[in-house]
Amino acid sequence: MGLVSGFLALLGTLAGCDQKRIEKLEEGVSTEADVVATFGKPEAVWDDPGGARTLEYNRNPSGHQNYMITIGPDGKMSALRQVLNPNTFEQVKPGMTMEQVRRMLGKPAKRTPYALKKEEAWDWRYMQAPSTSMMFTVWFNPDMRVLRTSSGPDPEAPENRGGPSR
Repeated sequence: MGLVSGFLALLGTLAGCDQKRIEKLEEGVSTEADVVATFGKPEAVWDDPGGARTLEYNRNPSGHQNYMITIGPDGKMSALRQVLNPNTFEQVKPGMTMEQVRRMLGKPAKRTPYALKKEEAWDWRYMQAPSTSMMFTVWFNPDMRVLRTSSGPDPEAPENRGGPSR
């Protein structure tokens, strides 16, 4: 099996596991305990207005999804979202705080400080249909506020590294 096809098979397996987990849950019926039993311990838990909570399930750095699962004040799952997509990325605006971005996108795959520029870049991997690994980057200033964003091919993906594939 070639390197690229092996990589794509692994991604398909990971996505398939999450899809099976998602199918076990039902909005308005599943409880927080059901979500934790199905997905495991969340990466982070965010308190939301009105008594709701959002559980973060991170699939980066190797995967291409981050899930935010909202538990309503009644203890039932009210939303399950895969947040690494262009619609969510468009909501990241200059001036937003690091915490706002983290709550929106989940934990990044990688954080890179650029001391001379006094900036820090956070990267998230995502999948562009049908099967292109991409990287979304948010650039922060020294106050950890968004300066700008960019998106491009994932330099670590086998199909983007250049050279012959096996």
